[in-house]
Amino acid sequence: MIVAKCKDASDYKGIHPMLDKALDYLNEEFLNSVGNETVYIEDRNLYAMLNLFETVDAEKRPFEAHRDYLDIHVTLEGVERMDMAETCTLTPDEAGSKPEKDFYAYTDINPDFQPIVMKPGMFLVAFPEDAHRVKVKADEPCQVRKIVFKVKL
Repeated sequence: MIVAKCKDASDYKGIHPMLDKALDYLNEEFLNSVGNETVYIEDRNLYAMLNLFETVDAEKRPFEAHRDYLDIHVTLEGVERMDMAETCTLTPDEAGSKPEKDFYAYTDINPDFQPIVMKPGMFLVAFPEDAHRVKVKADEPCQVRKIVFKVKL
């Protein structure tokens, strides 16, 4: 997992070539240009999607992880809590998983997850071993606008 400010994105280059390309797009001009349509930067190897939602109680959200992609979550407006845990500490939820969409759900049996409060100007990289529970309210429910990049590994 990486949590940092967008202005520092270049500090994290060198981990993976597709991650390097994605980090180049963590700039205000590109982020504000993403609309309702998915933006394919490198076909299905690197793309970005706008997410608009209201945050909710953690109990209403599952943990999720991905095996073929890493996620980069970039907060543009609002405040979202993302709970992070290693996949090996959670129980797979076969019924909630959609392997054809690279979506693997988990139930929370780990009380030691790490809450991260995401504010505008921040990004979080979730690697395949990083289960993440998204759209969780930090204090009060609020509207969030964020971009999620999908980076093929």
